[in-house]
Amino acid sequence: MGMGRTPPVGLMRITCTVNGKQVSADDVWAGESLLYVLRERLGLFGSKNACEQGECGSCSVYLDGKLVCACLVLGGQAEGREIVTVEGIGSDGALHAVQEAFVEAGAVQCGFCTPGLIVAAHDLLNRIPEPSTVQIREALAGNICRCTGYAKIIDAVHLAARGLAQSR
Repeated sequence: MGMGRTPPVGLMRITCTVNGKQVSADDVWAGESLLYVLRERLGLFGSKNACEQGECGSCSVYLDGKLVCACLVLGGQAEGREIVTVEGIGSDGALHAVQEAFVEAGAVQCGFCTPGLIVAAHDLLNRIPEPSTVQIREALAGNICRCTGYAKIIDAVHLAARGLAQSR
């Protein structure tokens, strides 16, 4: 959309910061989810579309630093705000310690739930640098995994916590 173009009636332009970069999405319908905007309008496919009801956690992202299910946030609510997706967790093309730990611990199977779990684990470790297993289970309770049985996921979070502690 060029400067000065008015979107068609019922559609809007959203400008926000995603993973540290200012981006715009044109012709966004007011009722479409942030998840749809991220995936279909901005080409960020890390956040997964599974339940569309905020039950599975596969679409977990940060919105202004708060962990949210992108399927429950209207795209228009992102206007002027900051979003961080699983793609933005690492830096300079390198994986974040949480992402590395998921690979190293074998916590990734089909991979569908993994992006949401990584963002939720990242959030947990920002709040509680050395969480107990109970704290990990509680923090990840909103993320459903059908493949792993969760043991390797919990191992990965403990591994990431140790790695992050050593790098401090």
